[in-house]
Amino acid sequence: MRRRTKIVATLGPASDDEKTLCKMIEAGLDVARLNFSHGDESDHRRRAAAFRSAAAQMHRDVGLMGDLQGPKIRIKRFEHGSVHLNEGDAFFLDSQLDLMAGNQEGVGVALETLHEDVSAGDILLLNDGMITLTVDRVEGTRIHTTAVNSGILSDHKGINLKGGGLSAPALTDIDRANIKLAAELEMDFLAVSFVRSGEDIEEARRLFLEAGGNGIIVAKIERTEAVENIDSIIDAADVIMVARGDLGVEMGYAELTGIQKRLIEATRSKYKIAITATQMMESMIQNPIPTRAEVSDVANAVIDGTDAVMLSGETAVGEYPSEAIRSMASVCIGAEKYPNQAGRTGRRSEDKFDKVDEAIAMAVMYTAKHVDVKAIIALTESGSTTRWMSRVRSDIPIYALTPYHATSRRVALYRGVYPVEFEMAETDRDQLYAAIFETLLSKELVEVDDLVIFTKGDSKGVSGGTNAMKILKVTA
Repeated sequence: MRRRTKIVATLGPASDDEKTLCKMIEAGLDVARLNFSHGDESDHRRRAAAFRSAAAQMHRDVGLMGDLQGPKIRIKRFEHGSVHLNEGDAFFLDSQLDLMAGNQEGVGVALETLHEDVSAGDILLLNDGMITLTVDRVEGTRIHTTAVNSGILSDHKGINLKGGGLSAPALTDIDRANIKLAAELEMDFLAVSFVRSGEDIEEARRLFLEAGGNGIIVAKIERTEAVENIDSIIDAADVIMVARGDLGVEMGYAELTGIQKRLIEATRSKYKIAITATQMMESMIQNPIPTRAEVSDVANAVIDGTDAVMLSGETAVGEYPSEAIRSMASVCIGAEKYPNQAGRTGRRSEDKFDKVDEAIAMAVMYTAKHVDVKAIIALTESGSTTRWMSRVRSDIPIYALTPYHATSRRVALYRGVYPVEFEMAETDRDQLYAAIFETLLSKELVEVDDLVIFTKGDSKGVSGGTNAMKILKVTA
């Protein structure tokens, strides 16, 4: 059984050498992620080059994603690196406090307007919710709080406001510089962190295009405001990432599973791509096998219909990067054996299609449900037709035949879609079919006498120009 759910994995110190990268690709990596929150420009350039070299060695078109760090709101630093807070302790936060001046009484914060966003009674969550502070009062830039629980608080830990509402913009000056770097490195995906609305995505897309980039824009959903504005964000983005770390802290972990399911369903209903991320196999940072709870977590995301699942620290700093990918691939295949609701289109019979290639894709998938076809073969310039198809049904393999490496790397993220390098040199119909069948037979993707559905456009070089479908029998 061929795995349909795709795997995104983060690059880092644990995966810096090309031998490890090749093992990760061999284990099932589909898209590699560069996290701009860690490392500097030279690190990103080096890792991107090493990854592309490894992909070439493995003869695979594997996508590369740049993930902007965004306005992660953090405390500043302590004189001695950390403090131990006890339940009931008074503790202040102050944006005007010097960088290194934190002590047992309080610490600086990086967001200068934090005091404007909070008021008495608000709950602040630090270090991914490990430390909880209740706001007592605000005096100027100083926020006076009381510790709700005990624990250690160290330098640069993140701050969340329970329920959301912090006013930090989605893009920082550092993000703008990294957008230019992502464009220069020809990254296939650009992930925008701490998105609040569709306007944040539109600004990131504009900056990326102005810098010469042409990759897909990923909206990371990790703020309460993003969930509240999810429709506008899905409309503006190409991909939605359910980033469950900060999202769980702000909205509460008890709500997280239901939110995840709702976000995936909303994304698929609008024919966009969904990624599920954060702590999916966290224990594999130190251990060679996942826990049963992690297996269930990944499997449930697959059954929900996510296009991809993501590994972070497991492959960036973990001891078993390729093993983590292999374990995740195995769980995906196991979960894909069971029925799910991912094939629902959300379309009604009276709905109208906006684009010709969308109409062709829907016709293909309707036909595939009623004819015993073994594969769908799409000649594609941009990959858009295969994206439409993958939204409807994913148990029949969809082969995206394209001469463009950028398109191959893009469709590598789509559930149930597999890129196949193919030069569209033939203009005679019979010769074209013969060349396609030869390519697919040589890769053992189809067999002689298989029925397949074939789609193409009349005009070469026209993105989104698919306007025809046929049912063909594979011949040698």
